[in-house]
Amino acid sequence: MSAVDYTQELSVIEGRPALRSLDDLISKPLEAKPDKKFYAALSVTLTMLGIGVVCLAVSFYYGVGMWGNNNPVGWGLPIINFVFWVGIGHAGTLISAILFLLRQKWRTGIARFSEGMTIFAVMTAGLFPLIHVGRPWLAGYLLPYPNQHSLWPNFISPLLWDVFAVSTYFTVSLVFWYIGLIPDFAVLRERAATKMKKIIYSIFSLGWRFSNRHWQHYERVYLILAGFATPLVLSVHTIVSFDFAVSILPGWHSTIFPPYFVAGAVFSGFAMVQNVLIFVRKIFNYEHIITLDTLEKMNKIMLVTGSMVGYAYIMEFFIAWYSGLPTETFTFINRAFGPYMWAYWIMFSCNVIFPQLFWIRKIRRNIPIMFVIAVLVNVGMWFERFVIVITSLSRDFLPSSWAYYKPTLVDIGILLGSFGFFFTWILLFTKALPVVSISEVKASVDGSQPSHKGY
Repeated sequence: MSAVDYTQELSVIEGRPALRSLDDLISKPLEAKPDKKFYAALSVTLTMLGIGVVCLAVSFYYGVGMWGNNNPVGWGLPIINFVFWVGIGHAGTLISAILFLLRQKWRTGIARFSEGMTIFAVMTAGLFPLIHVGRPWLAGYLLPYPNQHSLWPNFISPLLWDVFAVSTYFTVSLVFWYIGLIPDFAVLRERAATKMKKIIYSIFSLGWRFSNRHWQHYERVYLILAGFATPLVLSVHTIVSFDFAVSILPGWHSTIFPPYFVAGAVFSGFAMVQNVLIFVRKIFNYEHIITLDTLEKMNKIMLVTGSMVGYAYIMEFFIAWYSGLPTETFTFINRAFGPYMWAYWIMFSCNVIFPQLFWIRKIRRNIPIMFVIAVLVNVGMWFERFVIVITSLSRDFLPSSWAYYKPTLVDIGILLGSFGFFFTWILLFTKALPVVSISEVKASVDGSQPSHKGY
């Protein structure tokens, strides 16, 4: 068998260096000092985060009355933001685990960043249960302590399911992310220019020596974790949807919520991954690794999941009519033509109408247009959660209790702070760890694996 030719051009690279140059290319952002653009971006995200911290401080000092929540809208922006950020975190596990099990090579350039984005999105989502319980210093009561004496009357609340679901999802995603980083830590260890970096990378690489035995164990563990993480994509947002579906409130009490929420989560998650990767590939010169074909495949997945979400919207109206319940029928007519019709039609146009443009190949491969559509998708998905929560609560069974909900500046500031928190972690990630998996990209290149043809 002939030796691997390391001077050949990479099939996944469009006019870029040979295989052995990938280490230099992917490691370069970690070894170079942050420039002015990085500090400018970091200052923007930290400003957003600072606004959120100030609004949280105001909320802790004066109470949740600073929010727009009223009677009957007891759930406001915190629960909306929680569901939104959990959904953003779904694409990472889907890209990393499910596409890995399906042996899709195009995932290699985007899997590492998607996994990191999952961690940061779940961290952001995890802030909101602490906020909207009202007394975060009592969050210890959410832990699964024995409750035989009914010390905590809300221990059986469906909201507690989110604690178990999200914490399990975060733990598995974090382990999955770290396992994938081990070979890259070893590469960075060998390239470390200072003793401190070498010590840090040596600790996190766990003694990795690139031996055949290490690779065999690594691939086995990675495969097991991928298989274990795959059901979590379905289970986590299904459990989040149960917060609504197990209630008897019109518009919530529906069996369509679990698949509807999962499709929406994957939809919004892919949109966020695509948005940030467009900047990453341009700033770090990764156009040959995060290729236009990869972005096009992501757009196709958004087209499929967006069509599923649109089908769910239509079926909700059909189910409401077919049920024969006046309250259900009224709820959905009220969503489309009531006082919150502006939010409903923003949701519908951003999530259903605009993604249909991805049927056109030129649009699927046009970076500015796909970027705008993906931004609109996340705008629409946030408004979807707004419509679900607010329209059902503001007009329930009793017209005498109806009230109009308006988010306050504190609500909007906390939402802005959550984006600042998320993007600050993204920026730090790009300077601390490789946003592209060195080992996976090199392994997917033609000629990098032994060939046994002719034997």
